[in-house]
Amino acid sequence: MLFANRKNLFRSALAFPAALALSPAAMAEPKTYVIDDEHFSIVFEIMHIGYAPVMGMFRQVEGEFVYGEEARELSSGQLVFKSNSVYTNHEKRDDHVRGTDFLSSKKYPEITYTVTDFETTGENTGKVTGDLEMLGQTKPVVLDVTLNKAAVYPFGHEEYTLGISASTTLKRSDWGMTYGLDPAMVGDEVTLRFGFEAIRESGMF
Repeated sequence: MLFANRKNLFRSALAFPAALALSPAAMAEPKTYVIDDEHFSIVFEIMHIGYAPVMGMFRQVEGEFVYGEEARELSSGQLVFKSNSVYTNHEKRDDHVRGTDFLSSKKYPEITYTVTDFETTGENTGKVTGDLEMLGQTKPVVLDVTLNKAAVYPFGHEEYTLGISASTTLKRSDWGMTYGLDPAMVGDEVTLRFGFEAIRESGMF
């Protein structure tokens, strides 16, 4: 996933318990984590004429955040992905989705999610509130977030890594994307699911 200046894209403090024992001083100091672009998925699902959902994904996504183990709270952050990287396993449909009926990728090449608030809901779960900017409009979106694992990676880079899942449902019409709603050819509700690993920064990037 090729974005310029990846260190300025996504910064936050993430509120989840640590799975690795650290000294009090180390735990008190927030650390920067970079989303691993080899282990990141954002999948969307939308109904087609009421028969079955069409599923797709965005293949170019980047971000980073600051995780404070002791504070355990999400204070800010931003995620950025390329709208023209949309993929639904159908070339003609992909071109249509990139066009003016849907994502208008030439005019709006990036979609951003900027964190504005966080609420802890469980030992390893929370609700992230943020602003989703798409098609030149910004609307609030709440993500249900789960920390799946926090530990040193068992091979390869062997860095301390977080594994995170998130999901939400939104209405595309809230951003002015109304193609196919009348008649009901394409659904309004879109389900989004995220899954990614994030590596604690140690000079490797």
